[in-house]
Amino acid sequence: MLRPPQRLKEGTCLEGYEIRRVIGGGGFSLVYLATERASGRPVVIKEYMPQRLARRGRDGAVTPRGEAEAARFERGRRLFLEEARILAELAHPNIVQVLSFFGANGTVYMVMAWHEGTNLQAYIRRHRGGLSTRFLLTVFPPLLRALAHIHARGYLHLDVKPANIHLRPGGEPVLLDFGAVHRRHRSRRERPGHVLTHGYSAVELYAPDGYVGPWTDVYAIGATMRSCMDGRAPPSALERRERDALRPAAQAHRRRYPAALLDAVDWALEVDPLLRPQTAEALLAALEGEAQAREA
Repeated sequence: MLRPPQRLKEGTCLEGYEIRRVIGGGGFSLVYLATERASGRPVVIKEYMPQRLARRGRDGAVTPRGEAEAARFERGRRLFLEEARILAELAHPNIVQVLSFFGANGTVYMVMAWHEGTNLQAYIRRHRGGLSTRFLLTVFPPLLRALAHIHARGYLHLDVKPANIHLRPGGEPVLLDFGAVHRRHRSRRERPGHVLTHGYSAVELYAPDGYVGPWTDVYAIGATMRSCMDGRAPPSALERRERDALRPAAQAHRRRYPAALLDAVDWALEVDPLLRPQTAEALLAALEGEAQAREA
């Protein structure tokens, strides 16, 4: 007997939106392209659907797989709603725009603006790295301004990576996926759980008592910039702390990129948090200085 589908069927209607197709997702959510029926405009709908914890019935309803999973399912649902509320609060041109969020089918949904374009991770793979100085100076200053906006409101993203960056036509970036976002905590003991993405997560994220801050997101930006150059993620921060085999960008790419840009990337990628730029604004100033020098 076939298992019920884990995704919503094409044509399913939810709160005035019609599902068209699945366009992404992970272990905890599914992402659909949909249409707002009243206006006909396309939107993106993210559904809380943790497949290890829940199943979908033939009527589309999502329920925990059992009593053992129920508490974790409910906690995840609360965190999903918190992500939606935070995004609705963080209005910025380079942060994904949440249009609405609602509950249905026993789970919760987030409706976001849809943009033409491509995912940065796919773009890096397609070009195999070697992305131009112009590209880097088009994409990363707006991302750093978005992070400065997030940090100024007391939050940290903590999962910046190419897969969470959408490129609109012309290279205008949009920062996605705030599922790991947390409030900044003054005490190390107050830090909640977190997401780890090897190559992009700073070393302090690996330690239960690691002291995270804006410098943690700065490391991820540095790693993402380096992946644009190399065509692959850097080694994990834990590996680099034990034995740093990553050649500095200032050496590895000195013939392709301006020295000031390479120095900024190496600065952001310092393993020791105290040696990195302590704010997104500090790294932004270094990149904008290079951009201005190119325009002079």
